[in-house]
Amino acid sequence: MITREQAVAYRLHVNHLVDRLPAGSHEEAAYVGLQDTAPRDALLGLHARMAGCVPSDWEHPALIQTYSPRAAVYVLPVRDFGVFTLGRLPIDADAVRRIDVLADRLCATLDGRERRGGMGHELRAACASGRIAVRWDTTSLWAREVPRPAIDVSAAQVELCRRHVRCFGPTTPKAFSWWSGLSPADARVVWDRLVDELIEVDFEGVAAWILRADEEWLRSATSPPGVRLLVASDLRLFGRDHGGRFVGPGLRELTPAADSFHPNGLLVDGRIVGAWGRKGGRVSVVLSETLSAAQYGALEAEVASMPVRDPQLSVK
Repeated sequence: MITREQAVAYRLHVNHLVDRLPAGSHEEAAYVGLQDTAPRDALLGLHARMAGCVPSDWEHPALIQTYSPRAAVYVLPVRDFGVFTLGRLPIDADAVRRIDVLADRLCATLDGRERRGGMGHELRAACASGRIAVRWDTTSLWAREVPRPAIDVSAAQVELCRRHVRCFGPTTPKAFSWWSGLSPADARVVWDRLVDELIEVDFEGVAAWILRADEEWLRSATSPPGVRLLVASDLRLFGRDHGGRFVGPGLRELTPAADSFHPNGLLVDGRIVGAWGRKGGRVSVVLSETLSAAQYGALEAEVASMPVRDPQLSVK
């Protein structure tokens, strides 16, 4: 049986939230995409995974933005743009044609230029065509046409599923559907294409799946040491379904310290022990447990290293 503690420890390790990647590892840090929510969550998610992160790294040349899983703005590796766009195309050919028509219309409007705002829900849908990238600076959104990725759609869908299982396993087809934005039926089709790489495990009494190649790593995972300031989207690693096992669907409060201004999580030695929010450089932390002197010092160091202007720690 896989315990929740093992699953969380594995997910933290595989998502590079225990040992930071070397500076410059932008593509590896964004391997499963970094959801970008105000105020610049993708940048702070990148900082939690990679050493030497600077304020401009969200627009590093190795990275690109578009609407991706669940039609949210994501920061993605340029080389994997097709995985996160074509990979979430529906199976039905008529539905794909409708997306292509939307993309044709928007690309004609863009006329080879980057355009700011005014394209509404059609833009979100058209991004699955792989022909439109966006640039979001937390106040304004621009869109531009890009070459359609050369990757085969089926290969992109399977790779998207593979990345989901690797970074969020143990997981289920239902969780993959929620995360990717594919319909439950389409997610099941894609899941079945990957089935030879999967192994079923007992996840505290629930059937779930991991990559066969990761079984030993998962079963030997132990609670990691260290302090990280996790953005809200990374709290999915702790389980956000009603049972607290998978990455979705559903929401569950992870600490009594969380509120509307403190939606993010303070990770200490593998557990969420507080919540935090940010306005400018002021980082406000609300603790649900008392920290040791060493842990508090590590928290101060984390805040001081954040890629924001004049970071300052406030603790309640």
